[in-house]
Amino acid sequence: MSGIGKAGASAEKLGYIGLGLMGAPMARRLLSAGHEVFVWNRSVGKAAALAQAGAKVASHPRDVAADASIIFTCVTDAAAVEEVAFGTSGLSEVPGHGKLVVDFSSIHPDAARDIAERLRQANGMGWIDAPVSGGTKGAEEGTLAVMAGGDSADIERVRPYVLAMARRFTHMGPTGAGQTTKLCNQVIVGCAMAVLAEATRLAANAGIDAARLPEALAGGFADSIPLQLFVPRMVQGIHSPPLGHIATMLKDLDTIIDVARDTSTPVPMASLAAQLFRLVKLSRGADADALEIYKLSASPVEASLPKPK
Repeated sequence: MSGIGKAGASAEKLGYIGLGLMGAPMARRLLSAGHEVFVWNRSVGKAAALAQAGAKVASHPRDVAADASIIFTCVTDAAAVEEVAFGTSGLSEVPGHGKLVVDFSSIHPDAARDIAERLRQANGMGWIDAPVSGGTKGAEEGTLAVMAGGDSADIERVRPYVLAMARRFTHMGPTGAGQTTKLCNQVIVGCAMAVLAEATRLAANAGIDAARLPEALAGGFADSIPLQLFVPRMVQGIHSPPLGHIATMLKDLDTIIDVARDTSTPVPMASLAAQLFRLVKLSRGADADALEIYKLSASPVEASLPKPK
């Protein structure tokens, strides 16, 4: 982003809506890069924390859109995206020609296409669906992978700003293509969590040091970022802050199954992972760390441990 930095005359005013586990560190990186950023969050406290870092706090989503030319959003689900776009004091209430929304949320591809078209008709605002992968660690370190759907010119316009928050930004096709790519990502991640939990439990039950699996398997065919990151957290019971909520992973897996049905695609592994996450949701709660899938096959003592607060 060499041409658009701390004092770049060509820099656009930016907005960020949704300051949760991912949104807050991503917005903070924009501020650290010297950009002017208007923020809004449903709970005011999270926005106030960013104000101390230089963000300008807006009262409503429409106020962010009124002041910014590129608006990033990162919220829980399609219903939350819908509310930000079309709810009271939403993005659709301001003139939108020349403005762009870059939605980092993970939602159904059909929902992304529908919201994008309706917003374009409402006020002329453009839309890029750009879900992310890399978790909170990637958001904090700026190493996220972003997969995008939208117009090529729009993609290039926002690229310098996205790369202030991410290592990779790949244009996958028209609107909805980013969301479909994220579903492919979640097939791999969701199944990997389930498989790594199974392997780690086997090691523990067989009497070997499960904590040494990442070291022992490093460089082999089983090595991966999930192996190195997830297994130590499973073994040590590190679930705060969560890498991702069970409810979020289950939402994505259920969307995969829905899209697979529409495209006549067999997804037996993702379907099984969804059922396992449904079981762990019942035992640990929707807001628990997704890596608590490891506790599905826990001993009675482990299973009785309190849920994370």
